[in-house]
Amino acid sequence: MTENRIETSVKDQELIAKRRQQMIKGAISLFKEKGFHRTTTREIAKESGFSIGTLYEYIRTKEDVLFLVCDAIYEQVRKRLEDTIQSDSPSIDNLIFVVKKYFVVMDEMQEEVIIMYQEVKSLKKPAQDYVLQKERDMVNMLKEAIVTCLPDTLTELDAELLANNIFIQGQMWGFRRWILQKRFTLETYVDKQVQFLLSSLAK
Repeated sequence: MTENRIETSVKDQELIAKRRQQMIKGAISLFKEKGFHRTTTREIAKESGFSIGTLYEYIRTKEDVLFLVCDAIYEQVRKRLEDTIQSDSPSIDNLIFVVKKYFVVMDEMQEEVIIMYQEVKSLKKPAQDYVLQKERDMVNMLKEAIVTCLPDTLTELDAELLANNIFIQGQMWGFRRWILQKRFTLETYVDKQVQFLLSSLAK
């Protein structure tokens, strides 16, 4: 988390982290229900368990809250993905495990990911650039997993394209859930995507 990107009048870093976690949790709940634009800072404060005055000790604008939400979502996905990559024992099985774990994370966080993509346009350009860089970082994590698990199998460009494909396929489960989740369970969706991945690697 890049806590210091948001101005605060509080000096205690531990308290800042605690309050902002409360804020993020409350904001995500409200954004799911009402969207970013229809949610007020007063509602965020109430949902977070403190007063509007306390809220403004830790942020300056509602956009600051959205930035914190986007950053927290990416950090959670990054950490959970990072924990699956076993660089000391690379194999095709490890790559499949990473891909499957990524799809599961996308299933569990589909609401949050949709919120982020719907609302990131409300951030100012520097904050947008920062959030989009986080996305590139996660794609690079997938790319590194591919390169590590399949050394000398793919060119760097092919590995990058494959990483982007996996990244989008995971998000597609949430973005197109209105149709996909009527036709597939998460397990069958993941199995099919892994099957396609293995098929493409065998060519």
